[in-house]
Amino acid sequence: MLPASQTNRVIDLGNTDNMRTNIFFAAICYVFIAASSACPANLPHSYEDRPFLQDFTEKIPLSEELAGAELSTVRSDRNGRILVLSDKGLLRINNKELVPDRQYRPIRDMQVKSLDTWRDQFVYLTDKAVLSNAWAGKLLVPHKVSGVGFFEMGSNFDFLLAARDTLAYFDQGKRVDKWNMPQMAIRQLLFDPARNRFLILSDDRLDCYAPGKESTKVFESGNFSCLELTNNGKVLIVGTQDGYVELDADSFARRSALQRKLPWTDIHCVRQIGKAVWFGTPKGAFALHRDGRIDYYASKRWLVDDDVIDISRGPDNSVLILCQSGLSIIHFGKMTLEQKAGHFDRLTRKRHIRHGFNSGLAMSKPGDLSTGTLVDNDNDGLWTAMYLGGELFRYAATESQDALQNCYESFEAMERLSHVNHMEGHPSRSFERAGYQLSDKSRWQPAEDPNWTWKATTSSDEIVGHFFVYSIFAEEIPDKKWRDRAIALMDNTMAHIVRNDWYLIDYDGKPTLWGKWNPDYVNGFPEQVGDRRLNSAEIIAFLQTAYHFTGKEIYKEKAFELFEKHGYLDNIMIPISGLSRVPGIDLTTEWNHSDDELAFLSYWNLYKYAFTEELREKYRRAIKDHWEIERPEKNPLWNLIYAMTGAAEFDLEETVWSLKEFPLDMIGWSVSNSHRKDLEFVKPNFRHQTTREVLPPDERPMSKYNGNAFRLDGGSSGHREYSGDIFLLPYWLGRYLSKIK
Repeated sequence: MLPASQTNRVIDLGNTDNMRTNIFFAAICYVFIAASSACPANLPHSYEDRPFLQDFTEKIPLSEELAGAELSTVRSDRNGRILVLSDKGLLRINNKELVPDRQYRPIRDMQVKSLDTWRDQFVYLTDKAVLSNAWAGKLLVPHKVSGVGFFEMGSNFDFLLAARDTLAYFDQGKRVDKWNMPQMAIRQLLFDPARNRFLILSDDRLDCYAPGKESTKVFESGNFSCLELTNNGKVLIVGTQDGYVELDADSFARRSALQRKLPWTDIHCVRQIGKAVWFGTPKGAFALHRDGRIDYYASKRWLVDDDVIDISRGPDNSVLILCQSGLSIIHFGKMTLEQKAGHFDRLTRKRHIRHGFNSGLAMSKPGDLSTGTLVDNDNDGLWTAMYLGGELFRYAATESQDALQNCYESFEAMERLSHVNHMEGHPSRSFERAGYQLSDKSRWQPAEDPNWTWKATTSSDEIVGHFFVYSIFAEEIPDKKWRDRAIALMDNTMAHIVRNDWYLIDYDGKPTLWGKWNPDYVNGFPEQVGDRRLNSAEIIAFLQTAYHFTGKEIYKEKAFELFEKHGYLDNIMIPISGLSRVPGIDLTTEWNHSDDELAFLSYWNLYKYAFTEELREKYRRAIKDHWEIERPEKNPLWNLIYAMTGAAEFDLEETVWSLKEFPLDMIGWSVSNSHRKDLEFVKPNFRHQTTREVLPPDERPMSKYNGNAFRLDGGSSGHREYSGDIFLLPYWLGRYLSKIK
C-alpha cells in the first residue's frame, strides 16, 4: 500500500501564470481520493502465488583421474543410484564428481559393454553375459557372442543383443534365435511392450522383430540416429541427423514430415520422460511438450558441456543428461515466487554486498565462486538503488525487520556517495578503499580521508536511481530521522543541478558526460533522438519529487519554467514510436535499452508526484506509449511500474511468466541461440528485436534491465555472477502493489 499521504493529498499550486491557468486551472486545488489510479490497493487483477515447478541444474564433471574417458550411457535405478558407463568402466557420483564405481567388486572386474535398467533395476551386458545384481542375482545369461555392443530387455527376462552386424535373441536363459544383418550399422534396439516386439534401428532403415518370427524391414530413409516410443506407445519418434519424423507405432506409416523447427536438428538421442520428449544434440538438450512448447537446455548454465550423448530419467523426477565431459542433472522442484525471492536474497547477501553496495562478483576461474571478488562499478549507485528499492518494497509488504536492516545498510552506502567527495549535492559513482579500486582507474579521485577514493564522472543513471529510491525510502522507512536524511539528499542534489544551470558539475568544474538537462543540450536533439524525451522526463521527475518532499517553491517554479519556455512537457509527450536513426548522431545507431531503464525508473516519480491531476493523466499516456512498444520484452519491472499508473491491462500473465522462468543460476555463462531453427526471426530493425517472441530468461544471456532482452548470444564466459536484484525488485514491487499475493 502507498502511504496515506499519497492517496489523500491536497496540492497547492501557489502563484499561477497564463499557462497554469489555461492548462491546469481545474487542478488548482483538489483532493486525490483513494479511488484514484495512483492507489495500488484498487488496481485490478492479481496473481495468487502458488507452487510451480522450478528447474535448476546440478553439474557433475569427471574427476581428474578420469580425464579423457569416453562416456556412453547414464541410468538410475529404483534406489536412486546413478551409474554412468565409460570406456574406463562404470562411474558413480561422489562429492559432485564422477569417479570409478567400486561398490560391486565382481562387476568392477568385468568388461561391461552396455548398461540399462529393467523394472527399475540395473542390468549389465558384458563381453560374456547379461546379468544383474537384482532379483537375488538370478539373472545371469552367458551369451557366447563376440563383439557385443548393446542389448534390450523384453517383457519377461528375455533380451535381444546386437554385435556388429549380428543379432541374437535369448529367452529363458537360452539363445533361441540368431541372424546377421550384413553391411548394416545397428544404432539402437527398442522393445515395444504393447506389441511384444523389438525395433532395430540402423543407419538407413527400421526393422521389426517379434520372437518366433523373422525380422522384417518396416521403414526406410536415411541418417537415422535414435528412436523412442511416445504418447503411450502410439507414436514412434525416429531421430535423424537433420530432425525427426513421427511414425504410427502400429503401422509404421508416417504421421509427420521431417521436423526441423528445433533448437538443433542433429539428434543424438531421444527419450520420453514424463509428458515431455527430450532430445539430445551436439548443441545441448531440449524438451518438447505436447503443446509444442520447447524448453532449451544449453550452455554451462545448464550443462557441463553442450555435446549430449545420452538422456535418461533420474531420481525424484529429475532428468539425467550425459555429455562428453560429465553429467548434468536437471531437477524440478516445487517453489513459490516468494521462496524464489528468498533464494535470491540469500545469494545477494552472501556474495554481493560491498560496503552496503549491491555489487557484482568477478571470478578468475569460470563458474568457481571460490575465486570470486567483489568489484566496483560505474553504476554502483544505480544498482544499489534497485536492490534497495526491492528491500523497501519487501519491508512495506511484510514489515520484515531483516529487510529494514538491509535498507539501512544500503542507504548508508548511497548516502556516503554524496559525502565522500567535496562537492555539495554531487553523488559519486562509487567509493573504495585507496589502492583497491578496479574499474576505470582514471576516473578515481582521492577523498579527504587518505584511506578512501571516490569515482567521478557521475551520470544521469545514478541520479535517476537516487531519486527513485530516496522517494520510496522517505515514504516507507518508519524512523523520521532516516526519512529526513533521504529528503536532504534529494534536496541537495536538486539544488546542485538547479544552481549549475541544469548540469551535474564534476570535480574539474565541467559538466559530466551524461549529467546534462540544460535546455540547450536537451532541445539540441531532434525529436527522433530518445535523449530529448528521456532527459526531459528525468529532470521533471526530479523537480516534482524534490518539491513534494521539501515543499520548496523553487522546484515547482523551475519545472514550470522548463514546461513553458523550453517545451519539456511537449518533449515528454513525444511518441516513442517516432524514435529512429538520425544521420550524424552516434546516439541513434541503435535502440538504447539503458534509456528504457532510466525512463521507467523516472516514470515512478514522474507519475506519483505530478503537480496536477491533468499532468498526471498526460504522464500516464506517455508511460503507456512507452510500455506498449516494450511489451514484446515481457519485462516484469516495466509492466509493474506501468501497473502503478492504474492500468487495467499491464500483462500480469507475462510478468509472472518472466519471474517463473528466471534462472536460479545468476552466473553470466556464455549463451548462444542464433543457430536455433525453432525460432521465428524478424528482419533487422532499430530496436534490435531479433525474434518474434522473446526467449525465456533462463535461455538467453544474463543481463540487468539495461540489456536487450532479444539478444540471442552473449555472456561473460562464466566470469561474473549477477546479484539477485534483477528478480527481487520486480517481485517485491508486485507484492507492494498487491499484484502478487
